[in-house]
Amino acid sequence: SGPDALEEALGRLSKKAGVRATIVLDRASGTILKTSGQISSIRSSKASGSSVPVVGSFPGEANGNNNGQDQGAEELASMVWNFVATAGSFVQELDAEDEVKLLRLRTKKQEFVIVPDAKYLLIVAHDTSSA
Repeated sequence: SGPDALEEALGRLSKKAGVRATIVLDRASGTILKTSGQISSIRSSKASGSSVPVVGSFPGEANGNNNGQDQGAEELASMVWNFVATAGSFVQELDAEDEVKLLRLRTKKQEFVIVPDAKYLLIVAHDTSSA
């Protein structure tokens, strides 16, 4: 467990066929801790122009290559953060003693697998043709 295990897991995931990107968020704050892959390829150019509230990030720790990549990662992180919070509220309404263990969202073009951990939110985006 810890940062070394996280790095190892991210390394393994990024080598899998069809993986476009991975993002690791701090569970408590939603801050982007690490990114890899092509975050900008996840959203279409039409969707990228929409206004989405952005969570804070540590610019020195995100591995984006440019401001557009960083902004795309922050927008995606914000959307995932809201999705996880909504799913968590839904589960709590069903059973206060239960918790979300995995979220999987599949579209025609891609799939997101979100794994909430005690310290992190791990997001993996990949092509559905490879899933």
